Amino acid sequence: MDKIEHIGIAVKDLETSNILFAKLFGTPHYKVEEVESEGVKTSFFKSGPNKIELLEATKPDSPIAKFVEKKGEGIHHIAFAVEDIISEIARLKEEGFVVLNETPKKGADNKLVAFLHPKGTNGVLVELCQEIKEG
Repeated sequence: MDKIEHIGIAVKDLETSNILFAKLFGTPHYKVEEVESEGVKTSFFKSGPNKIELLEATKPDSPIAKFVEKKGEGIHHIAFAVEDIISEIARLKEEGFVVLNETPKKGADNKLVAFLHPKGTNGVLVELCQEIKEG
């Protein structure tokens, strides 16, 4: 894993949270994107070299809706940038981690993503992110 790509924060209301985080960081979000397959609308902020992703459920049965219902708003996941998501999934499976989606899927911000089960990572949902290269 190369670096922390972003930290995901589950929120009830994206518009309200965008205002709050814009005040916090002193700069507005730079992107809003919906990932229909996951039932989520996202918003991205930059703070120095770091990125924060806010996540609002768009469907009542989506993973984010279930998370907010069970745990409330707060940190949902930590995402790590990887060069080769397929080989990283294989390596982590070999190390005994449970991968929630063995085939990477398209996520927000032009990324292929896969998640590790939080039961194997001390309760932290870990996301692997690989930049989708054009061509």
